[in-house]
Amino acid sequence: MPHWMRLVNGPQTLGRGPLFWVGFALAIGAAAVYPAFADGWSVGNTAYFFCWVFMALGLSLIWGYTGALSFGQTAFFGLAGYTYGVVTINFGAAYGMTLVGLVLGVGISCLGAAILGYVLFYGRISGVFLGIVTLSTTLVFATFMAQTAGSKWAIGDARLGGDNGMTGMPPLTIPWAGGDIALYSGVPLYYLFLAMLVLCYLGLRVLVNSRFGNVLVAIRENPHRAEMLGYDIRRYQLIAFVIGSGLAGLSGVLYTAWGQYISPSNMNLAAAALPIIWVAVGGRKDLTATLVGTLVVLGIFQNLTIFGSYYAFVIMGVLLVIIVVFLPEGLIPGLVKLFGRLRKRKEGMS
Repeated sequence: MPHWMRLVNGPQTLGRGPLFWVGFALAIGAAAVYPAFADGWSVGNTAYFFCWVFMALGLSLIWGYTGALSFGQTAFFGLAGYTYGVVTINFGAAYGMTLVGLVLGVGISCLGAAILGYVLFYGRISGVFLGIVTLSTTLVFATFMAQTAGSKWAIGDARLGGDNGMTGMPPLTIPWAGGDIALYSGVPLYYLFLAMLVLCYLGLRVLVNSRFGNVLVAIRENPHRAEMLGYDIRRYQLIAFVIGSGLAGLSGVLYTAWGQYISPSNMNLAAAALPIIWVAVGGRKDLTATLVGTLVVLGIFQNLTIFGSYYAFVIMGVLLVIIVVFLPEGLIPGLVKLFGRLRKRKEGMS
């Protein structure tokens, strides 16, 4: 078996063996044929859900595998989204400039995360203080962007827009010989997001089951022991923070390209708390649990907003408390363990 396949099936992730991968292939197949049986609005809405999963997977890497609780995901989400808007509004969509905007958006997020992460981890800020600093950074950035109304707050032709947000950026556009292909919210964009999500998930499985991932888990479980064994835990934490924040930036770019809009409301206190809820409910210590849990919670949240966004946030908060108290490892790992115990009990009785 190739080395990368052994890593994909490694011990740091739920779901291993032929049965899981058959189910995984069936799920991908179902997702692939879904647009043929759904209306355009539902397909575009599902693509919208996919936008957020990258940020959740990044938080799972930072918080679940490394043990560093970060409220900074939405800051890097917004930073990348605004970067994409500035680049594409000023240079347009021709010649692959939207792809350049995507790369620059993710790159700026990684750079910002590297600077902030260096201060945090090499300054030995950890535990609850790490959460406080990252949340403060997010709220300061959101507050600043909310005050950028007026024509003077512009970068070239791109107006930041203050509370109203930035609009007018083009969608992702793929250069093609017969003419550029603009991926508006629809089937082509859905398939692009789906392919990116599958590749990201598999790539992260390889990462967390590699030696690097094993060190991250060792740091999460006992950072002092990992340091005594000779590992530079701050370097590993910083790298994980940059990768996870880059994934948040990818979410920001995809969301901005999907809706051709980004605003400070995407970075406020409520927005900063939502990724924590998605990851905690699904199961922060596992990528598969995070992926499934995020999609489920997003679906529940959107249906609850029909009755009012405040009711949705209240119910999400109650759900988080219930999960933390009764299923601290998350809903998906808790259910897996429950079914495992029931199966063993059944086998013992037979």
